[in-house]
Amino acid sequence: MTRISFFFMMASFMSCAQPSPQFETEQLLGKKEISLAGDGYQLLPQAADAFEQMKAAAKKEGIKIKAVSSFRSYQRQRAIWNRKYKANAKAGLSPQKNIQKIIEYSTIPGTSRHHWGTEIDIVDGAIPPEGDVLLTRKFHNSGPYEPLRKWLEAHAQDYGFICAYPDDSERPGFSYEPWHYSYAPLSRPLYKAYLKLDLKEALSDLDMEGSNHLDQAFLMAYRESHVKGINPALK
Repeated sequence: MTRISFFFMMASFMSCAQPSPQFETEQLLGKKEISLAGDGYQLLPQAADAFEQMKAAAKKEGIKIKAVSSFRSYQRQRAIWNRKYKANAKAGLSPQKNIQKIIEYSTIPGTSRHHWGTEIDIVDGAIPPEGDVLLTRKFHNSGPYEPLRKWLEAHAQDYGFICAYPDDSERPGFSYEPWHYSYAPLSRPLYKAYLKLDLKEALSDLDMEGSNHLDQAFLMAYRESHVKGINPALK
């Protein structure tokens, strides 16, 4: 075991061993301004430090880790949702099919792990982008980001980062995202705090397209499948 991996294993252990910190509901929902750090991305300071160390290690092996998405506020997530909902509606999808299509990859505002400052979407910045970079095929089958994916699978956990939505046919919820990594020492306690929320009450003031179709039954099913449908190593 390397000294780096031992350090992050101990950091993870300590985060689990200590009493769970208290988080404000507004913070968990992405509605609270929080202290963030990063050059070209926004993460909680501890996560940003770990990310910089991971970037430096990857660079030595010819991989230029680049963040394409990190912290997202509730307002930003709502804008993404509304854009997709309107586009799908214009294409003729019913409200129910529209919502199901969106939640293949995108979250309901107020439920995104990106609200916490612990999540980051990664590509190889040394490769000129062509079209949508966050496509699974680009990380497999000799795609441009396959070397990045393999490096992350082998080394990311040494720095505290774990793929949030791995390729597992038994996992419910969001589709496989080889680009989405979570800083586990901080995201685990945030996840545990989030599960204590009354989701229907927390999202009672949803102001977004299609919100009238998100009833109690849907939200409870979504909580079980999408909020909980993450890599078991992050629970």
